[in-house]
Amino acid sequence: MGNKVQANLYRLGVIHDWKSRWFGGKKQMVEYLKQDEKIRSVIANHLPNAGISYVGIERSPQNLHITIHTSKAGMVIGRGGTGIDELKAKLKRVMKSKTEVNVTVEEVKNPNESAPIVAETIANQLEKRMPFRRVLKQNLSNVAQNNSVEGVRIALSGRLDGSEMSRSEYATEGKIPLTTIRADIDYAQKTAYTKYGTVGVKVWIYKGEKLELERK
Repeated sequence: MGNKVQANLYRLGVIHDWKSRWFGGKKQMVEYLKQDEKIRSVIANHLPNAGISYVGIERSPQNLHITIHTSKAGMVIGRGGTGIDELKAKLKRVMKSKTEVNVTVEEVKNPNESAPIVAETIANQLEKRMPFRRVLKQNLSNVAQNNSVEGVRIALSGRLDGSEMSRSEYATEGKIPLTTIRADIDYAQKTAYTKYGTVGVKVWIYKGEKLELERK
């Protein structure tokens, strides 16, 4: 099997938009890229099981706007908005700048159409020692039941169910046209930390063809 380009990057700027939107010079670009990585890392560590699909980042000269797309908006916001306040305070400490930080939460209406959320769900189930074949079948069925989904592929690799040697298992339903740029494919990968070592989780979800970039 030949090497493939990461599915989201392959379509970036054609039918998929950038998750970070800002402009800067050479020095600013290096600084902003490092800050974006720190921001996403802080959010992932602060909200490890919040069902986050992706984090959008927009910058202006004096403001930083972060949009968290999640299937568990209540967990992110917290009681009376305390969760957002704690997250903003933590982000300001990490960034060490006077930039005003605004955080918005948008709820993902159908988590089974989001590859990152499905991959996170599978990783959590594997960490709870659920049989990997049952995990594959259940999640494949849940995703394939959606009318907007035309194909799904889930791949696992590692010491599955504690086997002595690592191996790869996958399940597919429908079609996954990886080389077709206009094919709207959502891709994500996660790592499950099990008793016997790490297990890699990869998810591809095909949602039909998109002819142009739809900016949000």
